[in-house]
Amino acid sequence: MVGEIEQFAAALQNATRASGHTVASYKRDLVDFYRYLRARDSAVNGATEMVEPDLIQTAHVRNYLAELLRRRASRATVQRRLFAIKAYFRWREANLGKPNPVATMRSPKGERHLPQVLNEGEAAALIEADHSKNLRVRLRDRAILELLYSTGLRVSELTGLDWRDIDEELGLVMVRSGKGRKDRLVPIGEPALEALRAWRAASPGAASINCPVITNLRGTRLTPRAVQTMIARRSAIAGINIPTTPHGLRHSFATHMLNAGADLRSIQEMLGHSSLATTQRYTHVSISHLKEVYRRAHPRA
Repeated sequence: MVGEIEQFAAALQNATRASGHTVASYKRDLVDFYRYLRARDSAVNGATEMVEPDLIQTAHVRNYLAELLRRRASRATVQRRLFAIKAYFRWREANLGKPNPVATMRSPKGERHLPQVLNEGEAAALIEADHSKNLRVRLRDRAILELLYSTGLRVSELTGLDWRDIDEELGLVMVRSGKGRKDRLVPIGEPALEALRAWRAASPGAASINCPVITNLRGTRLTPRAVQTMIARRSAIAGINIPTTPHGLRHSFATHMLNAGADLRSIQEMLGHSSLATTQRYTHVSISHLKEVYRRAHPRA
């Protein structure tokens, strides 16, 4: 089976141009499955060397996934392992004419995590928490935070913006590089526009409309990782006790909009979700907020 795993990995890389990281991840997952089967065969039959792929049945895979859950693996890990196993057996079926024991197996449902969000006071504290003696850094970081909180952009969308994408007169941002390659227009608030004007005035290289909006001090486009690091640092300075990320600001944007009465369809458009079901998870957060308001306000709550 190990030899077939190597063949499968090579075919995966050649056929799909998957990254080395992805191929290595598939191999690790399949090798773990192989080791599980070897250990099982050794315990049952005394076998120590070979695991015949032709003898693998659906029950073997189900037992393996159950073992992962007993090891306290996350459901995301279980889903990934099953995805790798399914891809391997699809390859065997297509290229070797072998039966596929997992063709009809369904992946387990993923865990649903309510997003952690900042309250409005924490969002304001994060934006105000200056951390640098360098004026240009302060202006840039303020622009980043105002823009993320004002628009709900993904961090990759933020770092992909050029100045031509911001219409100050209309108060809109054109998002050109979002998930699914779908362009969308998102409103932007005046505090964010003011922060962007101040940052642009302090950036000599920002004269062209084709220049990136968010850059390092050398004028090249800032990376999403650098934005994440900055937000984590400012969160600590602001005394915020929950992990704060660019995606957390996106969640905060959506939740605060919903709490203030914005409708789900409008939030869906602004976030760039292809499905309303993705946006609906914010209703759970909003309901939690409403229950807390009710608990505090109702005399017999």
